[in-house]
Amino acid sequence: MSPRGLLGPLLAALALTAIAADKPVGITADQPYLDVVHEGRLFRIQRDPDNFAQIDPDYAMTSRPCPPYCLQPMQLAPGVETLGELEVLEVLKRISRRDDSVMLLDSREEEWLQRSGIIPGAVHMPWTRLHPAHADAEAIADTLQLSFGAARNGILWNFENAKTLVFYCNGIWCGQSPTNIRQLLALGYPAHKLKWYRGGMQSWKSVGLPTAPVKK
Repeated sequence: MSPRGLLGPLLAALALTAIAADKPVGITADQPYLDVVHEGRLFRIQRDPDNFAQIDPDYAMTSRPCPPYCLQPMQLAPGVETLGELEVLEVLKRISRRDDSVMLLDSREEEWLQRSGIIPGAVHMPWTRLHPAHADAEAIADTLQLSFGAARNGILWNFENAKTLVFYCNGIWCGQSPTNIRQLLALGYPAHKLKWYRGGMQSWKSVGLPTAPVKK
């Protein structure tokens, strides 16, 4: 076939590519975006509109060494609910409506936040802050009381008015948020008040959802 004969199919393919790239990318068929409050400012969560966008290279690796990057179970512990993206967005709706009974917590270390940002509306609380190997007992107690709303009576804890906590980290191969949850369970935190976004940042980015930059 002559070069001129090839031109027609090539132009047709380019036209189809352009049309495909213009298809809308909603969160669901009925929800194009979600406005949330992050650090006191409005942040619009919507998926990347480019139909040919690809995942951040930081989350493209398929075979991280195990240990330490081993696959986590679907159910972390009895009573702890595992969430997906839509359930996390519902949590963010509650947070943006000033429902202070729930928190979304990023358990990753600072280096990861600087590389990939944070889910808008989440609070950074690295896994080390609740781990007795990295934080003393009084510092952990302060976090339980001042951040999570637990009440202390001597050596006993009352979690009746404690917040519902939703934890995430880098993905199903990340042990940082599971570590936080297991530490809280060991302290007596009610399982029904602990939830886990298992897919974490890798799943969040794999569907084109945005992150907010973190100030150094």
